[in-house]
Amino acid sequence: MLLNILGVTCGYGASLVLKDASVQINSGDFVGIVGPNGSGKSTLLRTISRILQPFYGKVLLKGEDIYHIPVAEIAKKMAVLTQEPGLDFPFTAKDVVTMGRLPHIKRFARESARDVEAIARAMDLTDTAGLADRQVNELSGGEKQRVLLARALAQEPEILLLDEPTSYLDLNYQIEIMELLARLRREYGLTIVTVLHDLNLASRYCDYLVVVKQGSIHTVGTPRQVITVDTIKEVYGCEVRVEYPDSTGHPYIVFNDEPIGIAEEDGERRVHVVGGGGSGVVLLRNLLSRGWKVSTGVVNVGDSDWQEACRLGISIIEAPPFCSVGVNEIRQNKEMIQRADFIILAGIPFGTGNIKNLECVLEEAEKGSPVIVIDNIDICKRDYTGGKAAELYKCLLRSGVHTVNSEWQAIQLMKGDRENVVQR
Repeated sequence: MLLNILGVTCGYGASLVLKDASVQINSGDFVGIVGPNGSGKSTLLRTISRILQPFYGKVLLKGEDIYHIPVAEIAKKMAVLTQEPGLDFPFTAKDVVTMGRLPHIKRFARESARDVEAIARAMDLTDTAGLADRQVNELSGGEKQRVLLARALAQEPEILLLDEPTSYLDLNYQIEIMELLARLRREYGLTIVTVLHDLNLASRYCDYLVVVKQGSIHTVGTPRQVITVDTIKEVYGCEVRVEYPDSTGHPYIVFNDEPIGIAEEDGERRVHVVGGGGSGVVLLRNLLSRGWKVSTGVVNVGDSDWQEACRLGISIIEAPPFCSVGVNEIRQNKEMIQRADFIILAGIPFGTGNIKNLECVLEEAEKGSPVIVIDNIDICKRDYTGGKAAELYKCLLRSGVHTVNSEWQAIQLMKGDRENVVQR
């Protein structure tokens, strides 16, 4: 057994996030960690990667507690690709990949012939050799992700840990990254553990899925064992169909396409959801099924929220794939927000591309508009702007918005305490 996670309990400060988690991972496995936003997926990965020390329990690497292994030795065995900021510093792609060799280079020494060979091989595997002399802050999202992956591969690890490597990527880039990971596992025997929010991608590429719900491991199994109608309803709280569209036998989730019933009690009352990255999928459907007039934005074309909004016929303010929110989208979003009876901000990560969404919500909150914030994930874990988003978010919370812990609470607040929300 390569990795053995034994009864791990951990969190941040005095706040518990993950409770009594146990998982076994064998050499060569491709494991996906899945679950709703805020369930503890990334916390589990941080614990495995030695970034976050557990309060209780152990993580064993080949039978040895990872905290008894020197950091430099861990770095030679395990590489981590986290949800990082946008690499906005003027380093070349090759500079970034070379950083992956640091565990192997002695202090004050230069790269050896083996180091140079490892860097070249990592860039060749990730098709980034052509980007070697380009500055990373000039690369597209997909190119940056491949450079970061090349840096991880330059470490020559046995285990590759990734935190949502496909987030905010166009569908083509998502598949490209997952195909590359599958090839690395297949041809080089890498053990891969990755957090994913897209269950269909997880089903297609992973051998096993670890399903996390509310800080506990709900179930572990193959995609066929885990991705079932009952499990999705228990964990995500939504109705789906599970189909097997090809000969591979991988289950595929399809949202039920029965007509959405409109409840008369809510009439034409409007709600605008600011989401993205899959954070609003369940919320959009539940709001619509309860009779609300729903809109969403700004989201990029191809985003999970965009796909679900299109399927449901919901009004969308959209931006092109990989593009930051522009002036026209901001104007349209403000117009949509101002027509809404409620604004809901989902627990989304913020980068330079979508921080304008946060600014729009803050502006409306300061005007006294009824804003509900789903505050289920620490903003510091979702801020990829170097602290700017965290500051804006703190201002937003101080502006008197209503905070809730889940989509369900947001809907109940609007349904049961509508008058209080409007009057604030």
